Amino acid sequence: MGAERTEQADALLGGLKRQGAGRLTVFLGAAPGVGKTYAMLARARELHRQGVDVVIGIVETHGRGETQTMVEGLPVLPRKKVDYQGRQLEEMDLDALLARKPAVALVDELAHRNAPGSRHERRWQDVEELLDAGIDVYTTVNIQHLESVNDVVHQITGVRVSETVPDALFERLRDIRLVDLPARELIERLNQGKVYLPEQAAQALQAFFSPSNLTALRELAMQTVAEHVDVDLREERAARGLEGISIQRHVLIAIDGRGHSEYLVRAGAMIARRRGAPWSVVTVETGRRADAALHADETDRAAPTLNKMARDEQRRLIEIDRAFALTRNLGGETEVMHNTDVAQALLDAAAARGARSIVIGRTRERPIARILNRTLTQQLLQRGARYELTIIGTPQARQRLPRLLDITGERPTWRELVLILVASLGAVGMAALAERTLGLQDLSMVFLVAVMLVASRTRMASAVITAILCFLAYNFFFIEPRYTFLISAHRGVATVVLFLAAALIAGRLASRLRMQVVALRAANTHAMAMQNLGRRLAKAADLGQVIAAGASVLQSTLHAEAWIRINDQSGPATSAGHLGEKDLTAADWTQQHGQASGRYTDTLTGSAWWFLPVSSDKDTLGVVGLRFSPNMGRLSFEQRRLAENMVEDIGQAALRTRLVSELEVARVTGETERLRSALLSSVSHDLRSPLSSMIGAADSLARYGKDMGPEDRQSLLETIHVEGERLDRYIQNLLDMTRLGQQGLTLTRDWIGIDELVGSASRRLQRYEPGVRIEYEIPPDLPPIHVHPALIEQALFNVMENAAKFSPPGEPVRVQVRRTEDNRLQIDISDRGPGIPEQERRRIFDMFYSVERGDRGKQGTGLGLTIVQGIVGAHMGSVEALPGPQGHGTTIRLTLPWSEYTNQEAKENGTSH
Repeated sequence: MGAERTEQADALLGGLKRQGAGRLTVFLGAAPGVGKTYAMLARARELHRQGVDVVIGIVETHGRGETQTMVEGLPVLPRKKVDYQGRQLEEMDLDALLARKPAVALVDELAHRNAPGSRHERRWQDVEELLDAGIDVYTTVNIQHLESVNDVVHQITGVRVSETVPDALFERLRDIRLVDLPARELIERLNQGKVYLPEQAAQALQAFFSPSNLTALRELAMQTVAEHVDVDLREERAARGLEGISIQRHVLIAIDGRGHSEYLVRAGAMIARRRGAPWSVVTVETGRRADAALHADETDRAAPTLNKMARDEQRRLIEIDRAFALTRNLGGETEVMHNTDVAQALLDAAAARGARSIVIGRTRERPIARILNRTLTQQLLQRGARYELTIIGTPQARQRLPRLLDITGERPTWRELVLILVASLGAVGMAALAERTLGLQDLSMVFLVAVMLVASRTRMASAVITAILCFLAYNFFFIEPRYTFLISAHRGVATVVLFLAAALIAGRLASRLRMQVVALRAANTHAMAMQNLGRRLAKAADLGQVIAAGASVLQSTLHAEAWIRINDQSGPATSAGHLGEKDLTAADWTQQHGQASGRYTDTLTGSAWWFLPVSSDKDTLGVVGLRFSPNMGRLSFEQRRLAENMVEDIGQAALRTRLVSELEVARVTGETERLRSALLSSVSHDLRSPLSSMIGAADSLARYGKDMGPEDRQSLLETIHVEGERLDRYIQNLLDMTRLGQQGLTLTRDWIGIDELVGSASRRLQRYEPGVRIEYEIPPDLPPIHVHPALIEQALFNVMENAAKFSPPGEPVRVQVRRTEDNRLQIDISDRGPGIPEQERRRIFDMFYSVERGDRGKQGTGLGLTIVQGIVGAHMGSVEALPGPQGHGTTIRLTLPWSEYTNQEAKENGTSH
C-alpha cells in the first residue's frame, strides 16, 4: 500500500512540475518523406481556425509544393541570418520567438544542427528553452535521430547518424503522433521526386531506402510510440490511484571505458525503457586506473608526449565522460565508485538502488582467471544469485584478439620495465654477494624482497613478471647444476617451486595493498577538496568573503581561473578583466536559465569559459565561470562532478550570508521599532509630569504672583527651572533617538577615541549634577572605535546619570574601560547605591519599569536604560546589569564590537595609535 501511495505521489508531483511549462508534441516518422511536416502543418491550421495563437518558428518545405501550400495563411516568424565563412545561413530566430511568446510554436526538424555561432548547438536545445518559457511546441523527427536507438539504426542501415536527440526531452511530451507510410508507397514517392531530387533519390534507393530497411525502421518507430503510450497510461493510472501494470525495478549498467561504453549505455537504456524501470550507469575505479592516471601526470611533466599507457588511460577517461554525458541525455543517473573488488562494488551499487538487473559487456576471459574462477562474470554469478545478469556482446569485443602478456589485464609501462630489470639484476647481485661473503645457502628471500619491492611500487602485471624473472634467475645462477635450468635434487625442485608460489602470492598481496592505497587517495581527493572549501566558506562572514574564498579554492583545486558573480557582486577583479562580450553573454544566459553554458557544453560554445549556475532551492543566485588551460580538451567526470559540487556549496554559503544579513536587518528593525515605541510612550506618558508642573507654576505666578511673598515666587520659579531642565534632558534623549530615518536606524559611523566620548558625557552630566564625582580607568593605548559618536555619548550619559542618581552623597561613579580577549570593547559604569536584586536586573531595561532601586526614581521616565539598550543594540553590542564592585551597588556593562583601525585610516584622521 505504501508503494502505491509513493507511485501515485510521484505521478502527481510530475504533473505539478510540468504545470507552467510548455508541452511537446512530436510528429514521428520512420524515414524522410512520410509526411511529418505536412501533418504538423495540417494540425496547426486546424488550431489556427479555432483561434489558437500558432506561429511558425521554422518549417523546411524542401521545395515540395503541397507542403508550401499548407504554410500559406499561418503566421510565419522571419528567420535570422547568421554569417559563417563568408556565407549567410538562415536559422530560427529564437529570441524573437521568445519575445512573441505564442501559444504554439512550430519547429521543424528537431535534430537539426544550428549554424556555428548560434546560442545552442542543436535545435532541440532551442525547443527546450521554448518549453521552459511556457510555449507549447510542435516538432518533427525521424526515428533514426533518437539517441537510444542510434546503434540499432546503425545495425539496420549501416549508417551512423550523427545528429541525435536525447530521449530525456521526450519526458515533456504532451502527445506523440506516428506519421507512417508503407515501404512501397514511400519508395514510390521517392521515385516521383517528392522526397529528393532524382539523382539523390537513386542513391537513397540503393542505400537507406531499401524495403528491408524501411520495414525495420517502421517497426522501430511503432515500438517507440507504443512504449511512450504505455508510460503515459501507467502515469495516468498512478495519478488517479488506480492499479497499473507492475513496473520492473532499477536497471544497473556497468561500463569500464574500454571501447564499448556508449553501446552498453544505449542497450541498457533500451532494456530499462521496455520495462518502464529507472536506470543508472556506474564505473568502478580499482586503483589500477587511478595509478595509470598518476603515471600519465608524471609522464606529462617529464616528456612532451604521453607514453602509450598514458594515452590509453586518457582515451578511457574520455570514453567514460562521453558515456556519462550520453546517460544524462537519455535520462539516466551516473556514479563513479572506488573499490579494488569490481564485482563487490557492482553488487553494492545494485543493492543501494534496489536494482534487479545488472547489465555488463562481454569481458575477455583470461585463461588463468577463468581456471581460478576469478572472471567478473563468474564472480557476479556466484555472489549475485538474486540478480538478473545481462551480458551484452559488443562488435569491438568480438573483434579483439588475445594479447601477449595480458594475463592480468594491463601491460607494464617502460618505467615499470626498467624497475623490473633493475630489481631482478639487483637481486642477483645481492644474492651473489650474500652467498660469497655471508655463506648463505637459501637465497630465496633476497629474490622475494625484490618481488615485494616491485609489487609495492607498481601493479600486478609487473609483480608477476618480476616473480617469473627472479624464479628463473634463482634457478639459473644459484640452484645446482648452476648456469642451467636443470635441477639436480628433489629438494631443489621444491625450493624453487615454493619460491615461485610465495613470490606470486606476496606480489599479489603487495600490489593489491598499493592499489587500495591509490584508490583511497583518489576517493579522498574529492572529500579533501570539499572539506577545504567548507572550512573557508564557514569563516566567510559576508557575500564578498564567500566569493573570495570560493574563487580561491576553485582556482587552487581545479587549476583553473575562476570568476564568481552573485547578487551583482563579482570577483576576483583579475578574472573579470578577461571576460569578453561573448563570455558575459554566456554568463547572463546561465544565470537567467539556470543551466551550464560555454566551453564543455552545447550552448554558447564560443566562450572559452565554462559557466555553472549558483542555485538555491527556489532560484538562481548567480553564476560561476571556470577557464581551464586551452590544452585541456575535455573534463573528466570526476572533475566535472567536483566543480559542480563545489559550486553548489558556494551557493549554499551565499544563501546563508543573505539569510544572516536579512536576520540582522530584521533584528535592527525590531530594535528600532522598540525604540520608537518607547519614545512615543515617553511623549504621551512621562513628559506630562514636568509640563504639568511648569504650566501650573507659571499659571500661579501669572494669576497670584503680585499677592505672593518673595519666597513663594522663588519656589515657583525654581520649580519651573528644575522641571525645565528635566524636560530638556528628556527632549535631548528624544532628539538623539529620533535620528532613525524612515526605513530604519541609520548609523553615521566615525572613528573616535573612547576617552573623548566618556569625557564629553561626564562634562555634560556635571552641568546638570555639579556635585557628582566621576573616577576613570581607561588604558592610554586604546585605538579608536567605529561608532555613531552622538548616540554612544548619549548612551554613556544615560548610564552615568542613572548611576549618579542612586550613588550615596560623596561616593564616586566609577567608569572602567578595557579590551576583551575576543577583541570587543567593554565599558563598566558602577555606583555604590543599594543595588538591584538579581531577579530584577533584566527588567530594568524594560519600558516604564518603576522600582526605585533600579534606574527609575520618583521623577524618572522609565526610558533611560531602554534607550541605552536600543543604541548599543543598533551597534551590534549588548548591555547587561551586574553586581557592583565587592558586591555593593550596580554595574551596567556596555559591550561593543571593535573593528580594526588601519594605518591608512589613522593617516586620514591625522592620528597614530
